[in-house]
Amino acid sequence: MKEKIQFFPITIFSIVMGLTGLTIVFGKFYHMQWMPKIFYELLLFFTFGLFLLFIFLYGLKAIRHFDEVKADFNHRIRVNFFSAISISFLLLSIAFLSFWPFLSMILWWVGVIIHTLFMLHTISFWIEHNFEIHFMNPAWFIPVVGNILVPIVGVEFLPKAFSFIYFSIGFFFWIILFAIFLNRVIFHHQIAQKFIPTLFILIAPPAVGFLAYMRIAQSWDSFAMFLLFIGYFFVALLVFLYKSFSKLEFYISWWAFTFPLTAITIASVTAFQITQESIYKYLAFILFAAAAASIFLVGWKTLVKMRHGEICVNED
Repeated sequence: MKEKIQFFPITIFSIVMGLTGLTIVFGKFYHMQWMPKIFYELLLFFTFGLFLLFIFLYGLKAIRHFDEVKADFNHRIRVNFFSAISISFLLLSIAFLSFWPFLSMILWWVGVIIHTLFMLHTISFWIEHNFEIHFMNPAWFIPVVGNILVPIVGVEFLPKAFSFIYFSIGFFFWIILFAIFLNRVIFHHQIAQKFIPTLFILIAPPAVGFLAYMRIAQSWDSFAMFLLFIGYFFVALLVFLYKSFSKLEFYISWWAFTFPLTAITIASVTAFQITQESIYKYLAFILFAAAAASIFLVGWKTLVKMRHGEICVNED
């Protein structure tokens, strides 16, 4: 058990991101009267309990094996996944908003504060260290583009200008990092197998950006459609890249499949609510099926790996 705690991975918080995304989808489907409320409530509290368990276990690792946590914090790849903790807070605040607004507010404030600190540390880390281009992968989007999540609940608690600050930072770095990433995948060596599933992260910025923009501007305009359709473009692109995913060995990074698919599903439901155009409803159901299937698949693979003792191991 001691050795398992020592190698408890920071990447495990991507599980919370995927499950919380699915919880929010269930909540959306319930409010649209497409699904019973019980599915939303059960997954909401299961995911919240799992998140608290992961916080406890990683906290235990920090107490007993602080050098390992410090090594994660200074690792050229794993440093990006610390923001998955703060993003989990922000996503849970969205999930709890209609069910328990007071808890949502607490989770949001904690998430914003922690995410701001992680974001500034990560950007400073990038600037202060020399990186070869092969270190770049879509996980780099997590610390900075995760800012786009802040407005979704933030508009409930503070003036819109505050939310727009985070939206602006996230959108700005999305454009920059995507340009770097495109350079990396086209002109340099292919991404390592364990990080290929993180390509799905490319769907999240425009999908979440659309949701955040609708919360701030509350306007179905050209920019909103631009964000939504770019999200659909990346879904289509990844369908064409299916051969890259067909023979991968399972890693925890497979959970990167899940949250972006739930994000574009939620965006589709929101587009249907606004426009009442059936195409968005059909897309929402198709994307929901894909998201649910991916979560079932990676959840099953994770349980198999846990049973074989292959999760909390030395990744170096």
